[in-house]
Amino acid sequence: MEVKEIFKQVKEASKQLALMSDEQRNEVLHAVADAIIEHQNELLSANAKDLARMDKSNPLYDRLQLTEKRLDDIASDMRNVAILPSPLGHITKEKSLPNGLKLKRISVPFGVIGMIYEARPNVTFDVFSLCFKSGNACVLKGGRDADDSNRAAVALIKEVLKQFSPTGTHWDEAIALLPATHEATGEMLNAVGYIDLCIPRGGKQLIEFVRDNARVPVIETGAGVVHAYFDKDGDLEIGKAVVNNAKTRRVSVCNALDTLLVHKDRISDLQELLAPMEGKVEFFINDESRYDTEFMDYKMNVVIVDSLDAAINHIACHGSGHSECIITENADTARIFQQMVDAACVYVNAPTSFTDGAQFGLGAEIGISTQKLGPRGPMALEEITTYKWLIEGHGQTRP
Repeated sequence: MEVKEIFKQVKEASKQLALMSDEQRNEVLHAVADAIIEHQNELLSANAKDLARMDKSNPLYDRLQLTEKRLDDIASDMRNVAILPSPLGHITKEKSLPNGLKLKRISVPFGVIGMIYEARPNVTFDVFSLCFKSGNACVLKGGRDADDSNRAAVALIKEVLKQFSPTGTHWDEAIALLPATHEATGEMLNAVGYIDLCIPRGGKQLIEFVRDNARVPVIETGAGVVHAYFDKDGDLEIGKAVVNNAKTRRVSVCNALDTLLVHKDRISDLQELLAPMEGKVEFFINDESRYDTEFMDYKMNVVIVDSLDAAINHIACHGSGHSECIITENADTARIFQQMVDAACVYVNAPTSFTDGAQFGLGAEIGISTQKLGPRGPMALEEITTYKWLIEGHGQTRP
């Protein structure tokens, strides 16, 4: 089937989703979660084909890999999304005008969301669950690295949707996976009238390409050059735990730490601060050529700064607006850092690894927005709805 025909089908299916009840959506999501567990072997077999094409030493191997535990977690996240309150039909403003017109502003789906992402097969399930719960259809464009995994996942979802589709409807067409080609990416970015919102999720190059070439609305997500600042009043034990977790929990994800800023008065503690990562992480000390690098690997900058202001200025110059952290016992310093640092998520004495929709209690995430217009930070159900005005009158006319 040609890509344009796929767009047409998904657009039509999005209209059917608008008529579904929240109870129906939840029932489908629970059924898909059950199917993930029941068909683990098929999903893992497809994933094994993708893994066989990637070098195990590649840091992205971890992002690509599915395991029984990860599939259990994916199914659990989907059930969590199902039990969340519906984001639709909320009255966000209501008023009556002097002429008698009654106005309501209510939350509604975007319609069709296009998702472009790389070697993250879990994203397939996360995007579907959030889009479906919020009444949106979705068109997915994954990378070649995860193509077998993505196709198995979408086939499973479609099979469940077919089972629940009433006669004469095609709920299974509410999700589609495009070919893993550059040409398909281009067609999605130019699908005016079919794609209501495009969300790229991946590295800096992917996001910049989408932003620079799209003719459909785009929300930028993902790319993270992430910092932690160990202040002169930082607790060493807290610092060791926070920095180690932020850097080594999963190095290939966008909330992983890239640069550790250390106040000059704490240089004597630097060796102990880095001790939990010794032998695992390669450190670059005051290497200016790497300050703008999102490593996604067991590598990290270490930069000595003279003051809180210097740390804030460094982040302003080299951060990507994703997640930033300070380790300090000084409440005034913490307050200034949170006020002055321009990022979607700013932490005090906690690691940036918590920047995640599920960790924020959102059920899952469709991405982490680093822009300021519209949603910012982990995006879940509310962030993929828009609104419309409903106006009721009784024959009023405008003079």
